[in-house]
Amino acid sequence: MYQNYAIQFPELPKRTANTMPTQKVVTGRTVGPLAIVPGGVLNNLFLAPPLSEEDMKAGLASLLERPSDLSLPEAAVLPKAVQLHQREDGGLPKMGSSEKACKRRRALVRRKATPEAQGQMPGTRPPSAISDKRAEVHKGTRLLPLTCPSLSAPTAPTATPNSKFPFVILDGRADRLGSDFLRFREHYCLCAGSLEDALGRLELLLRRFAVPMALVSGERLVDLVQSGALEFGGHGGGGGGGHGCRLGERESRLLRTLENEEEVRELALQPGRRYWGEGGRRAAAVRVQACWRRHRARAAYLAQRLSRWAAGTIALSWLMHAQMSRVRTALRERRLRALHACRQRAKYLAENWKHISTSRRTIIHIPSLGFTQEQRFSLWGMFNIMQNSQMGRLCDVLDENVEVIYVAPKPLGEDLSHYYTRLLSLHQAVQLGNPDAPRDPCATRVTFLTPEAWQYFPTHNMCLSTILWHSPRTLRRIRHLIQGREAYIVGGVPHADDLLVAQELGVPVLGPEPPVARLYGTKSGGRRVFASAGVPVPPGQRDIYTLQQLHETLAHLITDHLDVQRWLFKMDGELGGRGTASCEVCHLGSLEWAQQQRARHQPQHWNTEWAKEEVLNRFLEEVPQLLARHAQPTNTGVFPTWAQFLEQFLRHGGVVEAYPPSESVTCLTVDLLVEPAGEVRVLSCGDQLHGPNGLEVLGSTVPQTSVCPEALHQLCTRVGRACLDRGILGYLSVDLVTFLQPGTMEQQVWAIDLDLGYSNQLAMTQLTLAMSGGTLDCRTSRLEVPLPVRQTKASLPKHKAKAQPTPVTSRYAVIGSRLLHTNLSMVHYSVFFQMCKAQGIGFDIKERQGTLFGLHDSAERYSLAMVTVCEDLEGSLMTFARNLAVIHQEISAPNMQGVSNFKDLIKEIEGVLGLTIQNKTQERKEDQTDALTGSDQD
Repeated sequence: MYQNYAIQFPELPKRTANTMPTQKVVTGRTVGPLAIVPGGVLNNLFLAPPLSEEDMKAGLASLLERPSDLSLPEAAVLPKAVQLHQREDGGLPKMGSSEKACKRRRALVRRKATPEAQGQMPGTRPPSAISDKRAEVHKGTRLLPLTCPSLSAPTAPTATPNSKFPFVILDGRADRLGSDFLRFREHYCLCAGSLEDALGRLELLLRRFAVPMALVSGERLVDLVQSGALEFGGHGGGGGGGHGCRLGERESRLLRTLENEEEVRELALQPGRRYWGEGGRRAAAVRVQACWRRHRARAAYLAQRLSRWAAGTIALSWLMHAQMSRVRTALRERRLRALHACRQRAKYLAENWKHISTSRRTIIHIPSLGFTQEQRFSLWGMFNIMQNSQMGRLCDVLDENVEVIYVAPKPLGEDLSHYYTRLLSLHQAVQLGNPDAPRDPCATRVTFLTPEAWQYFPTHNMCLSTILWHSPRTLRRIRHLIQGREAYIVGGVPHADDLLVAQELGVPVLGPEPPVARLYGTKSGGRRVFASAGVPVPPGQRDIYTLQQLHETLAHLITDHLDVQRWLFKMDGELGGRGTASCEVCHLGSLEWAQQQRARHQPQHWNTEWAKEEVLNRFLEEVPQLLARHAQPTNTGVFPTWAQFLEQFLRHGGVVEAYPPSESVTCLTVDLLVEPAGEVRVLSCGDQLHGPNGLEVLGSTVPQTSVCPEALHQLCTRVGRACLDRGILGYLSVDLVTFLQPGTMEQQVWAIDLDLGYSNQLAMTQLTLAMSGGTLDCRTSRLEVPLPVRQTKASLPKHKAKAQPTPVTSRYAVIGSRLLHTNLSMVHYSVFFQMCKAQGIGFDIKERQGTLFGLHDSAERYSLAMVTVCEDLEGSLMTFARNLAVIHQEISAPNMQGVSNFKDLIKEIEGVLGLTIQNKTQERKEDQTDALTGSDQD
């Protein structure tokens, strides 16, 4: 075996009687029955014994009965029993005596395996030989390895083959004269042609991948040929080999005929292995050319696809732009038509206002807040509650000629509608002062409607006018209710969709046009109206949009008004004090020096530009650092930092105003009605109650007691006329501030803000007047209610009953329009009213004083309004504070206090009470002093 095949068998130890097992010789036929094939096929390649014509006709069956007649070559290995012995050492088998012949064969194999001999590209590295570690892995096996000098490649078999007819293919060529191959060919002589074709394909495959050695299983090769898989199998790769190689189905089936299939497959799948074998240089060139052509084709395709995409995008963008332009044009035309129609109806309303306001009419209340989208989304969870916080509008139905259609942003709920219906039905009992009086049927003239589209847009936070515009059924219902009657709309904060709703219903709007409201409803617009009305305003500047303009304006204002210690920055379009920031000028390093410079000059010289130039330049240098370090937003929940506030301030514009230079400052709110006919009516006035930051309004005391009523009435009338000149109609509110000038101790009144729309104070004032049966005279700042009826008219003489006027008395009301407490949401309204009744919180119809509540929402219930009416202001304030404390105690637990503004409002009321008591004490002392002075003069 070593001389013929260079296979070295291990040296076996001699057998002894103790270790030699009993062997059993297996005898029998070693060749199975063969099929009958044509005689021409037998003489193709293999040599067979000559046969006569009679034998050919008789077939193989006659030959099998006479095996002695067949002359077959002597087998290389005689059949006999195989003896297995224990291995005494785990090392590799030792070489025999013919070591020199083995070395010569190794040298021959190396020459065949060079890249030039295999058609490889010069300069490439041959496959690495198997490491000694891989050989050591198989030391412990009992199978006999084949130790051929050419098997140092990774594909060397590690065990004795399992096939009966194995043969070796070295460097892609089988030794057809070897004994193992001859034995295989002799055994399968009847399918020699097919086997030779399959063997050629296998050899070509191994040469293409430069496989140094492969051990073929004869049985597997024959099974593959007889199955016909090579003829009908699928095609695949096999000639590839860039970064890796993919074998086709035929190639995979050929590799399955190898005993060392895993090693050969692993070697064939190595990246670039194809280029080491036969035809590798040409395959590499083809591969490079194919890659380059593919790259060029791919680049051209991508460029062409990019061009097509760009062309499609441009075309689609143009189509969308054209479509959007058409839609915008259509919307613009529709809004212009609606605006034109609104102006025509407003003209009709102005010409016939006196007749309409005294005849039967229908008022459509749409409490919509037409804020910007950014503002609406910042009020998430509170927006609908804010839109429904003016249920006091229902009190318009107390006029016998009025019917009210109230459009709610969400369904009110049975408890809420029942509560307000019952309040309105008590109007006759309030007028008579008798709780047992029959119910007033005015509640039947109220209709509650909710747009059906509120449930279709749960996350859009759209204003009520927009929701109503998308609710055709509700619009159709309103048209049916107002058919044949005079009607008009009373909205909230104006919005463009108000005109669309008015056009759909065919009724006028008692309010300004949306473009006019957007212009004059801001902080800058309010200062324009105040300037034209000739009312005093705080020192400041409007329409600031750039940072440089802000710095220069603030520096000029500080220079001109060194007594002002605090400056406010108010953002246009914001609400409720949210868009306000403040800065103290005491942090300026040059402030004391500037005051000294002013003292050096006379007052008439200080007002000139040359005297203030040096101070102005110093302030221009310090103002940027002052704002960056010491300016703070008042509502950190909306604008946490000055940088965020400044970004929005410069984006939307705003004003810079002086804070009153006094420690005692009082703010007022006056509600006006600018009628279409041109008359200005003052409907309500009250002193504001603020939150902890001093700018957020939580309530008010009605009527106001801070300013001379006649002077306040004249000032507000001038503001109303200025609004009328600019086309601002309907309901509006004027915010003012009053204080004592530090130097002269004279009272100053500044107009600081103008709000267009129906206010919460006005709505709660209407509810207060309806339940107390009183009237509010803003010229005298008196809330007058009839005295309790202690003696019926029947018991008096008729002449006395007719001659005596109805006696009246004064009342004071404290209004909390936005009371928030999260624990209220856990208490139903029925339980809440029972709790208040148990604590003595209620309204006395006979005495016309007590506590009233305004409910806002049936689902959330954490927001409500409260009014306390008493004979004096101190009593109203104390009752209000006590009610807040009792309610908080009843609905809260030590471990669940909740989030509320009750404590802030109680603290504000305590401060107001202290000032009220102090003022009364001072007035009493002044009266005593005047009395003593008068007696001395007498």
